[in-house]
Amino acid sequence: MLAEQDLTALWISLKLAALTTIILLIIGTPLAWWLARSRARLKFLAEALVALPLVLPPTVLGFYLLVALGPDGPLGRAMQAVGGEPLAFTFTGLVIGSVLYSLPFVVQPLQNAFAAIGQRPLEVAATLGASPLDRFFSVAMPLARPGFLTAAVLGFAHTLGEFGVVLMIGGNIPGKTQVLSIAIYDHVEALEYDQAQWISGGLLLLSFLLLMMVYAFNRRFAEARL
Repeated sequence: MLAEQDLTALWISLKLAALTTIILLIIGTPLAWWLARSRARLKFLAEALVALPLVLPPTVLGFYLLVALGPDGPLGRAMQAVGGEPLAFTFTGLVIGSVLYSLPFVVQPLQNAFAAIGQRPLEVAATLGASPLDRFFSVAMPLARPGFLTAAVLGFAHTLGEFGVVLMIGGNIPGKTQVLSIAIYDHVEALEYDQAQWISGGLLLLSFLLLMMVYAFNRRFAEARL
């Protein structure tokens, strides 16, 4: 069974994943809309930056975040200048790192969903007098529902399983920055395989259920549109 420290790590992980997903949906939706609709010549630079965490080793991203958010980094010094504390080894630092690391897992499904809508539905709405904002909320978002679900699930699940980034920027502070992936590592390092098995099995089951929900919803949505 899970020890009290593991339950605390579970709560921190769920809180981190939920908050990261909400933030990513808020900032990722307009970004994905722009990427799907823009014809700017340098759009590929923005797409490369968004996708960078897919190929960048997590420890590299975590290292640069640690430098930036630490007491001698630019963001760390800025926080101290306004009376705050450096963000390294804090929950807030974990959120910042998770948002950056999970960004492509939210933006790319949304971008693909918006691109799949095409121009025709938006042009029809425009002929009926809908403003650009109305067209986005009344046409684009409903048609992109599968993309939103996929983005939310992937962002949540990816954040839940993070290891390298959260270890670099948050360390391993029980009750503060220790998440489930780090708790598994601690149990394995201590040869406590039963505890590691409980946590790993739970994460495996949760990941499978989340993916199953996404595929089932997308299939129903596709059938409903036929």
